[in-house]
Amino acid sequence: MDEKETKKRARAKKKTVPAPVVAAPEPEPVVLPVVTKKIIEYPAEDMTDMPLDFVMPPDTTESGEGEEGADGKPKRPDRYFEAVGRRKAAIARVRLFTKVGDFSVNSKPYGEYFPTLALQKISEDALKKMKLFGRFRVSALILGGGKHAQAEAVRHGLARCLVKFNPDFRKRLKRAGYLKRDPRAKERKKFGLKRARKGPRWAKR
Repeated sequence: MDEKETKKRARAKKKTVPAPVVAAPEPEPVVLPVVTKKIIEYPAEDMTDMPLDFVMPPDTTESGEGEEGADGKPKRPDRYFEAVGRRKAAIARVRLFTKVGDFSVNSKPYGEYFPTLALQKISEDALKKMKLFGRFRVSALILGGGKHAQAEAVRHGLARCLVKFNPDFRKRLKRAGYLKRDPRAKERKKFGLKRARKGPRWAKR
């Protein structure tokens, strides 16, 4: 065998031999501090009948959330029933609290928000029908529509809240017509006419 061939084979062996693998040093384990969280337990009976479809932002000033009681524990928010009432373009989200309190509409007393006695009577009709006026605290948030439509929307939402509070109220409220969304609205004006149906006076000559 020639020296040239032996040198070629030796070079080929050097190329094919893999380099030794050096293991990387293992990282030191990171110890995280243990955070202990204080859990406040409430009795299970107080958590019944809480609404699941929460839409309105929590009112901390009215419900007492975030305040502390005499024993140092945070006060739980007041229990309430919530429903939506509608009439024409008015939408009212009504909350019926189980504690005695005032009747407020858009953060104002309902007597101040609805200027006339007729509108005030419409908004409180559902409570007076069941002879419960003054036994609950009512908070309503209204958007859209006029004053009359807003008063009827509050009545509609309040009647729905009362049915959630006691299903036995449904029969009397339905008979009074407070549970139905009133679909009546002004008919649109048509072209060629003065109003929805009234046309101009016709004269032959």
